[in-house]
This record gives sequence, C-alpha cells and structure tokens, in this order.
Amino acid sequence: MILSVSRRTDIPNYYSDWFLNRLKEGYLYVRNPMNAHQISEISLSPDVVDCIVFWTKNPAPMIGRLDELGEYPFYFQFTLTGYGADIESGVPHKKNVMIPVFQKLAEKIGRERVIWRYDPIFFNHRYTPEYHTNAFAQIAHALNGYTDRCVISFVDVYAKNKRKLEALRTYDAAVGEKLEFAGTISRIAAENGIEMMSCAEQMELEQCGIRRSSCIDKDLIETLTGCRIRAGKDRNQRKECGCIESVEVGAYDTCRNGCQYCYAVDSRRRGMGQGVSYDPDSPLLCGRVMEGDRISKRKVTSLKEKI
Repeated sequence: MILSVSRRTDIPNYYSDWFLNRLKEGYLYVRNPMNAHQISEISLSPDVVDCIVFWTKNPAPMIGRLDELGEYPFYFQFTLTGYGADIESGVPHKKNVMIPVFQKLAEKIGRERVIWRYDPIFFNHRYTPEYHTNAFAQIAHALNGYTDRCVISFVDVYAKNKRKLEALRTYDAAVGEKLEFAGTISRIAAENGIEMMSCAEQMELEQCGIRRSSCIDKDLIETLTGCRIRAGKDRNQRKECGCIESVEVGAYDTCRNGCQYCYAVDSRRRGMGQGVSYDPDSPLLCGRVMEGDRISKRKVTSLKEKI
C-alpha cells in the first residue's frame, strides 16, 4: 500500500503531530467524503505500508521529526510557486523562507526525495507568462543541486475553484503561447540540472522537453524500496493521471494554506473552521467519531513483489 499524505490537505504543515501519532498507534481513520457516516480504519503497519508520499507547501514543522518515520520509505512533493500572498495567503515568503526550507529538507533526506512542483500555473493581468518565467528562473537557480525534477501543470477548473478563478480574471492562453512558455521554462530547468515533467496535463509537452510524470511514481518508489511494486493505475484519478493506486488519508476542507486556485477547500474560512476540531490524538484527522458512524477495516496489503 502506498499512502498519499495528502492530496486533500497539507498534513506536513498543519497536521504532522497527528500523522506521527498515528504511525505510533499503528492505524488511522479516514472518513469517506462521499458518505459522511462511513469511516475506514487503515493499518499503518510497516508490513503493509510500502511508501509514504507527502504533499506540502511547507514541511518546516515536520523536518525536525523525520527520524520518527523510522523504516518507512518516503518522499515529498513540495509545491513552490511564484505566487504572492494574494494567491497563497497562508504560505510564508518564498525567497526568504520557503526556498531555505526546501534546501534544508533536501540536505536532510536527499535531493532525489524532494520533488519540486511549480503548479498549478494560471495566467492573468499580474501573473503573466513573463512573470512566471522570471519567478521560475529565480527558484530554479536557487534549487540547483537540491532537486532532480520539477513537475508543472496548467490550472484545471473545478466546481470548487471556478468562482475563485473567475474573480482572479484568469484567462486560458492559446496553445501556442502555452507551448512557448513551457519550452522556455524547460530550458531554464535544464540549465539548472533539473528535469521537467508534467502532471495530468492534457496538452502534449514532449516537444518542449517535458515528459509526463506520476506523482505517485512507481519507478521512484521501486528505487526507494529496492523492490518491484505490483500496482496499476489509480482508477480514482483522471485519465491523464499516471499515478499508481494509493490510499488517501487526508480530509477535504481542512487546509489552511489559503490558495485561491484550490479544489480541496470550498473557502479559506471553511478550511480554518474545520481545523478547530483538530485533535492530534484522534484517529480521525479532524472531527470525532459520531453516533451513526460505521467503522470498517479496509483490507490493505503490501504491493511489493516477492523476489
């Protein structure tokens, strides 16, 4: 089993105490977002957890406690963009704070285990292709030697972020403009020893030197574990997504990063409100087991291929 920690919220930033407590306890609960009274109990035994994939914009609260992960293989998807506080209000200053955090994490666990994400990319009157190119170049130069790859994607519109993107007056650039932009940042990445990849992107970017990637990456997990992994495509993700199957442990409407493009939080106010019920000792990320909830043990097994 691969643990996704988490597509739905920033656990390393806001809930690392909870997650590390759950590892010690050996299990956690996940509430079904489509059925509020259905809760899955998920074993966290090292015998069944093959790898942990962390998603974060700020792993600083967790860096000093990484030793508590013990024998679990893991890597980080670290989102570091050029947006300001008007777009990512809960993320500290990129140049003064977040780039040094990225560098510190890479020094501690190795550059191959820190994937730089510059996504999602949208364009408006402020965040033009030229703006992104300049921001990308500055970050890429600072991360030279601290990561092996950068993953990009252009913003996707969902029901939960449609109004926010409209309020930001984003526009859908022409295909040619996107390809020119992608080619430019791909060259910048290469100049800094960073391979460019794309995430669940419908547009073909191979001509720009950008190959398709997987966030839950079978090849990388096999490299980290030293084992072949028996896993197929994650059927819960979009058809363009190349991720292998994983178990998601997060909860929607709990992230406090305040990102205006986010699909996982209806509004920042709601995200902040859900966090009030956070108990680091609870099996659930936020909230508690209530009357009428049904808890069932999810069948999970190791995906490692016995050799």
